[in-house]
This record gives sequence, structure tokens and C-alpha cells, in this order.
Amino acid sequence: MIKSALEKVISEDLAAIWSILNGEEKRRIIDNFQIHNYKKNQVIYAEKEEPEYIWCLLKGKVKKYKDGIGGRQQILRLIRPVQYFGYRAYFAKELYGSSAAALEASMLGAIPMSLVDDLIDKNNKLARFFIHELSRNLGGSDTKIVNLTQKHIRGRLAEALIVLKENYGYEDDNSTLKIYLAREDLANLSNMTTSNAIRTLSCFMSEKIIVVDGRRIKIVNEPLLRQISKFG
Repeated sequence: MIKSALEKVISEDLAAIWSILNGEEKRRIIDNFQIHNYKKNQVIYAEKEEPEYIWCLLKGKVKKYKDGIGGRQQILRLIRPVQYFGYRAYFAKELYGSSAAALEASMLGAIPMSLVDDLIDKNNKLARFFIHELSRNLGGSDTKIVNLTQKHIRGRLAEALIVLKENYGYEDDNSTLKIYLAREDLANLSNMTTSNAIRTLSCFMSEKIIVVDGRRIKIVNEPLLRQISKFG
């Protein structure tokens, strides 16, 4: 099972990093690669915990989030297969500054960060890989901060729907989002109250931009949704 999971990672997203490892380094990763299965809403790691692993989502959907004032949650990032996460705090020598949980039943791979740290000491190309990834994520976070603070409610919700589309794609009908979020999660992704998210979804429906059926959201006018997202 571990071998097949690793083959999936390598074939889909790890080619760049795998190609800079030598045979011994690859063997050490294979020997230490662990598979973990999580149920829907199960916490993978929690804020203030000690970081131990670099996580790779093999199957399912994961959210990174932070608890805010009054128990409100802010979704910081959505993870899709096959992406890596959970390593920044280790490099910063900090406890986790946010939490991660499964949005649906998910399978994850984990590699001890102590092993990754040891490999980096001996492989400059691997160090550059993580510098690139961390820099890219920082740029994305900067953009998200600006969008959440400067865009109006309509723009924030439109952007959230576009993010869901770009992360998880459409169902076979080429218009229904391939993720079914609760209204609360959609609000937490958009930095608004649940009532505002529901109200704005209703506006988008009346404008024939989307169709909502329970947790299923069908985007029927993507160009207009992108326009709303862009201009806020």
C-alpha cells in the first residue's frame, strides 16, 4: 500500500523533488513514509502542537484554518491532492500556528521532518526546493490578505467559489463544483458571517450566476463570477 501511494505521489506531483534525490535518499524516504487515514472533520494537527511531519494529501480534501475571536474560524488554505503542507513551523522552530482537518474522508502520507532536515543538510537542491515552496506560499498569503481586507462581500465570496473551482475542479457536468462545503465553511473561507454568505449566495442565484442545491453549487456564468471576484 505504501509503495502504491508513493508511486501516485511521484507520478503526479513529486517528479521535480524526486529527481533531485539520489538512490539512498529515495530509499530513506520510502522506508519512513507513513500512511494515515482521516475521517471527515477529523483534526490532522492542531494549533500549538509540535510539528513532527511533512504531510502530503494523497486522496480527499483538507483545510488549514485558524480559530479567531468568538470561536470563529478562518480557513487559510485548501489542500488538494497531491500537495504538501505542515512543514513551515518546523523550519521556523515554532509550534503550529494553525490547524489542519479533513473536509472529507482523506488519505495522507507523512514523512518525519527530522529526516527531511537531515536530507536538506546533505542536498542543496532539496533546500532550494523548500525555499521556493515557502516563498510561493508567502506570496499567496500576501495576496489573500489584501483580498480579504479590501474586497466587498460579493467579491470575497466570488473569489472563494473560484478558488474551490481551481483547487478541486468540476464534476462531469463541467459546472458543478467537485466539493460540497457547509455554508459555515464557505463563510470561513470568505471571511464573512454565515448569514452574509447565505444572503450573497442567494443574490448570485437570482442573478443566474450559480445554482445551489443543498451543498452542491453549480457555476453557470463563470466569466461574470470571475469579474465580480476581480473587481470586488
